[in-house]
Amino acid sequence: MPPAAQSLLATAQQLAPRISARAEEIENARRLPADLAQELAQAGFFRTFIPEAYGGSELHPAHSLEIIETIARADGSTGWCVMIGSATAMVSAWLPEASARNVYSPPETITGGVAAPIGRAERVDGGFRVSGRWPWASGSHNCQWLMGGALIIQDGKPLLSPKGIPEARVFVFPAKDTVLHDTWHASGLCGTGSCDIEVKDLFVPAEYSFSLLSERPRVQRPLYGFPPFALLGVGLPAVALGIARRAIDDFVSLAQQKVMYPSRKLLCSRGPVQQAVAEAEALLRSARALLYESVHQAFDAGAKGDVSLRTRADLRLSYTHATRTSARVVDMVYELAGGPAVFRTSPLQRCLRDVHVATHHAMVAPPTLETIGGVLLGVETETAFL
Repeated sequence: MPPAAQSLLATAQQLAPRISARAEEIENARRLPADLAQELAQAGFFRTFIPEAYGGSELHPAHSLEIIETIARADGSTGWCVMIGSATAMVSAWLPEASARNVYSPPETITGGVAAPIGRAERVDGGFRVSGRWPWASGSHNCQWLMGGALIIQDGKPLLSPKGIPEARVFVFPAKDTVLHDTWHASGLCGTGSCDIEVKDLFVPAEYSFSLLSERPRVQRPLYGFPPFALLGVGLPAVALGIARRAIDDFVSLAQQKVMYPSRKLLCSRGPVQQAVAEAEALLRSARALLYESVHQAFDAGAKGDVSLRTRADLRLSYTHATRTSARVVDMVYELAGGPAVFRTSPLQRCLRDVHVATHHAMVAPPTLETIGGVLLGVETETAFL
């Protein structure tokens, strides 16, 4: 690990107990408290994918994974917000330098938003008129800048590329120009504040837009040779892994204290419990190993400018597998825990709810396996977003 990564990981480990102690507060607030978001920003957690030239730490994705895992183990919602803020900051390498510096030079900057092309954008002199409402905009309450994907509209219809695909861009705009709709009443990851953001007929200069599909990064560094959509989603499995690690650790602690009746033996003395914990540990660590292996392979390939379709498929497979395996692990230990796990005082019930919300993200949802399977089988399939 380079010094910057070591420092951030050490800070995450130091902050973890305080974050964990505030988990109930974060959940009840349905958003990350402003003071905690500011502390995380000042520590540099949202700058891991910003180029060093712009004041970021430009970490290897594997180092970012470990940092996010550590925070997510303390609290899933906080880990999720760190994941979103750091991931969206990768756009600094795609924006023109002046725009990137304007957005990301302040060390306290936090960005967020939704890249999916849900909005509409019409070309005008100097830029675009953008309208749209984007759900799942995690962490938006603490952001200074937000972004939203939009289809380019011409003569009332989506503009098509030469291949017949609708043209889409992502637009970056000041958070003060948006409306935040308080829609986040969810079963899990309750503290992420993943509300809807909306803009109406907002002028966005052309230099505050970009395309991950048709444009190359403007900063030529190894990090930005990583597949762009994979870089955007690399922290997702890290959050799930952190939540699952917390679940196992908390169950082990419970099992060493819970007395079973009428035997009056500890839960940890039961053979089936011992077997299940061993299986859960193996599942989690093997999924984590595949994730890190795939991330390293993709990074090395990207640094050489030679990321194959198979490498991209393997990478996304590791994301989906790690996330869904984490959910399976949490299910296992939650069931083993019995009655104590259902109470709000138990971190296990929060782990259960949080990890199952994480599995619904489009980048790690079951349909990704269809695309990956198509690549493995040599079947023609849409792979642009791998």
